[in-house]
Amino acid sequence: MPTIHLTTFIAQSAEIVFDLSRHVGLHKDAMVAYREEAVAGTRFGLLESGETITWRSRHFFKDRLMRLRVLELVKPERYVLEQAMGPFAEFRHERHVKPCENGSILINLIHYEWPQGRLGRIADRLYLGNYLENLIQQHNETIRKSAEGNRWKTYLMK
Repeated sequence: MPTIHLTTFIAQSAEIVFDLSRHVGLHKDAMVAYREEAVAGTRFGLLESGETITWRSRHFFKDRLMRLRVLELVKPERYVLEQAMGPFAEFRHERHVKPCENGSILINLIHYEWPQGRLGRIADRLYLGNYLENLIQQHNETIRKSAEGNRWKTYLMK
């Protein structure tokens, strides 16, 4: 099963980074190019343990649905999302936030499997793995910019 491992330094407290990383509105803003919209489950605010969220988005010229369940959440250290319905044969996304000098480290571990067997593994190596990694990097960059500027307050101070 392929795994993507990304690490991002963010000059902000672990608590703020953790909350931004699970904020529905920030995710939507980060994925505006893909028209991501929360259409069921938790649609606003912060994801909590046991909740689900269903995203509708546009990838590869097609509208897609993906329902995720929050399996585990330990504030402000980590949370785990798992696909309950969607395009992957398997999908698990772990986000870990570690405090460090002058900020926090956001660690993403994404374990996934495409449903098309051998054809899916070939497509993953040729393009899909990089595509998925770029989506997560784009999301992390939105978190970083929001956390290091004052924009985080628009998400978390409501």
